[in-house]
Formats: sequence, C-alpha cells, structure tokens
Amino acid sequence: MKAVILAGGTGTRLKPLTGYLNKHMLPVGRYPMIHYAVAKLQEAGISDILLITGRMAAGMFIQYLGSGEELGVSLTYRIQEEAGGIAQALDLAEPFVGNGEKFVLLLGDNLFEHSLRGYAEQYERQEAGAMVLLKQVEDPHRYGVPTFGEGKNGRIITRITEKPEHPDTDFSVTGIYFYDSTVFSLIGDLAPSQRGELEITDLNNAYATRGLLSYATLQGWWADAGTFESLHEAAHQMLAKPSGGSGTEQGEGMG
Repeated sequence: MKAVILAGGTGTRLKPLTGYLNKHMLPVGRYPMIHYAVAKLQEAGISDILLITGRMAAGMFIQYLGSGEELGVSLTYRIQEEAGGIAQALDLAEPFVGNGEKFVLLLGDNLFEHSLRGYAEQYERQEAGAMVLLKQVEDPHRYGVPTFGEGKNGRIITRITEKPEHPDTDFSVTGIYFYDSTVFSLIGDLAPSQRGELEITDLNNAYATRGLLSYATLQGWWADAGTFESLHEAAHQMLAKPSGGSGTEQGEGMG
C-alpha cells in the first residue's frame, strides 16, 4: 500500500509561528511535526510515500527528509500551487497512486500513538470503498462528526457533518483516510464549497451516499496539532514516548 501525506496549508490558528515556517516543520518534542507522519507510515510497513506541500515550504521538507532513506522510506514530492482544499491536493496524487491501487491519506498535522498497520490490513480486506479512522473526543463540534447506519457488511457511516452545532455523537473523523482508486473520479465530480475549495468531507460523503464508507476507531491518544493547545499536548506525549510510540497491539479494538 502507498501513502500520501498532505503538508500544505497556511496554519492560520498557529500564527505568528506559521508566518515564517510551515506548521508541519514546527518542533513537536524532539522532531519536526512531519517526522512523525513519515515514521508512523514506515512503522506500519508503508514505505512508498508522496508528500504534497506548497511551493514556499518544499525546500524545507526536502532539506530535512531528503529521499526518505534515513527514515527507511522512499519519498516523492508534489507541489500544490495554490490553496484549493484537501480534496484538490489529493487529486495531485493520481499519477503516483496508479490504477486500481488502494492507499492511505494522512494529514501531516495528525499525531497519534497507535500503529497504523492493523488498520491498513483491515482496509486491504475491504472489497471496495473508503475507510476513515474515528476518535472519541470531548469537543466533537470542532470536527467532522459521523452519523452511523447499517450496510450490507455491517455498520457504516451514512453521513459526515462538518463542525455541527449539535453533534449526533462524540466521535470525530481524524485526518487518517483509506481510499481506493475510484476516489479520483469522485473528486472530479465535486463542486467547490462556499470558501472555493474542494472539501475532504464532501469527498467522504460521496462514498457515504453510496454505502461505501466504513470506519475503525483509533486507539491510544490522538491530536490534531493545529492549535497551540493541541501542539503543546502533542509535544508532551511525544516527549513521554520519544519514538512516537506504537501504542497497544496492532489491530486491537478496531471497528
């Protein structure tokens, strides 16, 4: 399985730090944030990785990560020329992924404890569609929140609502997604949102309306390190587990 890491964006919630530095290069514990995304994929046995970022930040990533050899992976780089949303950035990965291939998409500001290996193996067994990883949180109104239903192969997500005022559940959608190659045709059918971007929630809902969006629950701690508070918490966790931590046994508690 290949992987795509998205490491662009303006990091608005982390200004003024991100006024001169891409947020994925901010220090978290002993390493820049991006280090952990690459290391968690390598730990899961995923070594063929595409990193997508903006033009201004590309040099920093190349200088730090190089070819990926030191971390045991092979890195390819693509540039998102302008901010067009996560789904628009993902569309740049089509030549890298190839026809008929499954892959994992990881937002580079997602920091977490548990290994991805068991989840990747679970998705490999899924016949078709997409799978997202969920996490139970105290403040689901800050995130995309799933609505659950029954599919022909068990429980599925029937809809994701972005930042709802009154969430249906206390589960949030993390920035860890597994897709099949049909994702690129679905991106082609998306319309820009009110802010003029192709949204990842709309893409996931395209799978959901077809009854093809499964999920697993991410074990261990997780942080969307996009605020000063979550960045501080992630640094605390990473300092407690210098390697990033592999969490509990792979595959435990999924579904």
